[in-house]
Amino acid sequence: MELNAKIYVAGHRGLVGSALVNNLRAQGYTNLLLRTHAELDLTNQQAVEAFFAEHKPDYVFLAAARVGGILANNTYPAEFIRDNLAIQTNVIHAAYLNGVKRLLFLGSSCIYPKLAPQPLKEEYLLTGPLEETNRPYALAKIAGIEMCWSYNRQYGTQYLSVMPTNLYGPGDNYHPQNSHVIPALIRKFHEAKLANAKEVVVWGTGTPRREFMYNEDMADACVYLMNLPDEQFKPLLAADRNDGLPPVVNIGVGEDVTIKELAELIGKTIGYEGEIAFDISKPDGTPRKLMDVDRLCELGWRASTSLHQGLVHAYADVISDLP
Repeated sequence: MELNAKIYVAGHRGLVGSALVNNLRAQGYTNLLLRTHAELDLTNQQAVEAFFAEHKPDYVFLAAARVGGILANNTYPAEFIRDNLAIQTNVIHAAYLNGVKRLLFLGSSCIYPKLAPQPLKEEYLLTGPLEETNRPYALAKIAGIEMCWSYNRQYGTQYLSVMPTNLYGPGDNYHPQNSHVIPALIRKFHEAKLANAKEVVVWGTGTPRREFMYNEDMADACVYLMNLPDEQFKPLLAADRNDGLPPVVNIGVGEDVTIKELAELIGKTIGYEGEIAFDISKPDGTPRKLMDVDRLCELGWRASTSLHQGLVHAYADVISDLP
């Protein structure tokens, strides 16, 4: 990407989008197109097409989405499938209509089957049933991958899908009901520390294994992929085939921890000295989700932030905003 290229970051206030903006600016990109939801509703097809027609971005990072944890997915399944289908359909089609050079579509590791072999390889897409608790969201993201693949094959576009593992870091959502596991636990342990609570209760058995990636690492991987030379980038797009490996690259750290280990590490990071209990009446979700990142590593990129380092940064970033 040329330093003066017009780059549209959709969802620039979110966990991934804000990190993308920081990364791009740090690398010298100055012509960034940024719009809040109030300024541009991406579920509105007419508004999206008008924006693209006026500004003609050269590159697009599609990081805008309705996201949330198990509780939010269970509570609002209609919004999760409806809004995400609308956002990605409008942006991907408008990008095609207006000659965008490259587009990066942000998916999620939940696209893979619930009981797929571990670690999760890109070719496991659509090989088995999904996790029920986030199936509407996962199906929307799978549709986005298929849309990128279809446009590449039919129109010769250069649209790549990336599947990040579980993300955390500055800009995360710390809502008491609608947050993912790390921000939810950071808030819970922080409040317990302030209240001198004897115990913190964590959902589930504590045995599921999860991989977590610092969002600034994720952003760096995305920008790295978008800057690959044609001889490396184009083979990723699967524009010449309709089977085999889809236009997907996993982004992760390649190692995981149990939820129990995560809770203990967060408690230690925050300085909470009480007990940790597990509510086994609550759902665990998928038993394990570890991304196979061989494809990304072969392209020359690896994560650099450890889980402990990332948690320290995340807590320092949000501590003044917590109750």
